[in-house]
Amino acid sequence: MQNLIKRIIGIGVIVLVIVLAFKYCQFKKEDDSDIQYNTNLIQQQILNVGKLVVTEGHFSEVVTYKNQQKYLMDMISFEKKALIVVNANVTVAYDLHQMKYDIDEKNKTITILNIPKEEITINPDIQFYDVEQSKLNPFTGDDYNKINKSVKANLAKKIEKSTLKTNAQNRLISELSKILILTNSMGWKLEYKGKTIESETELSQDLIFDNLPQRH
Repeated sequence: MQNLIKRIIGIGVIVLVIVLAFKYCQFKKEDDSDIQYNTNLIQQQILNVGKLVVTEGHFSEVVTYKNQQKYLMDMISFEKKALIVVNANVTVAYDLHQMKYDIDEKNKTITILNIPKEEITINPDIQFYDVEQSKLNPFTGDDYNKINKSVKANLAKKIEKSTLKTNAQNRLISELSKILILTNSMGWKLEYKGKTIESETELSQDLIFDNLPQRH
């Protein structure tokens, strides 16, 4: 009788161990599946964000170009001049395909390693009016190169003083905040340079402007 009871108890213990092991494996499987699902969802969101963010602007300016060639100890001079009207299309772009990041499934953390710098493209349309020149001092390719270089330098200064770059940065923040919203909603963390980003304000201050060239 005692042997029968021992056998029943032994069988019961074995069954209990099997059930607990099954439950543990099932829980582990569901947990792993959930982590994989979250990771895939985050990766998909990063792919959605990973695009070319472009902000466009238009600038205009009028420039007077003058140049003199002097001869005979500066007693004779030949001047050339022109009125130059410039209309330029400017783009400020962030290629988020180049963004580098790391996904830590164990600690449920997304770490942004690198954000690409902005790319500024200036496409000026230069028109010449009231051109005056002489055979001894005509317009040459060197003049056009100087004018083009000067025009782009002036436009670059205007871009720095305008809201174009700020608007582009705001669009960049808007795109990256989508990752922040998703990670927060799933209980994950978003980090940059060892700091956890918890709000769009921190995203703006720490994530973006820390990665941009400083203004002087």
